[in-house]
Amino acid sequence: MLTKIRRFMLFVAITAAFTAVGCSKKQQPEDVPVPTAASADENIATGDSDSGMAMGLQTVRFPYDSFVLDQEAKQVLKSNADILKDKTSLKVQIEGHCDQRGGIQYNIALGEKRANIVKKYLEDLGISGERITTISFGKERPLDQGSSESAFAQNRRANFVITSR
Repeated sequence: MLTKIRRFMLFVAITAAFTAVGCSKKQQPEDVPVPTAASADENIATGDSDSGMAMGLQTVRFPYDSFVLDQEAKQVLKSNADILKDKTSLKVQIEGHCDQRGGIQYNIALGEKRANIVKKYLEDLGISGERITTISFGKERPLDQGSSESAFAQNRRANFVITSR
């Protein structure tokens, strides 16, 4: 009988504890800014080149199974470098992407090579490497879910994401 009472008391104590935790209102520190419409607009301005919301920076495209910059890619990067030279406080992340063909590890490595070659080319054009970070998403974030050659071509890219204005 005593054991049943102890179990019941334990049950009541645990239930009360969970109820108290679940009902407590989390206090917002006074020094933490509350998001406003203006800050939401600023987040839109820190967009990416895939969406066309990166202050004029453009996405770089790559041929199949390659991280070589062709003439068109170099022209895009020269234009991007001009924007970065004009806006000296701008920092970007370059995302390397691949199409859906090939294995995960292979495409992660290829995406990394694409992001790094874009960064190196921008550095060669006079942009500080401290303003550029790179990441590879491989085939995990396609722009076009299709399985045609034109869909694959859209997905082989280096996307510019503004990380700081």
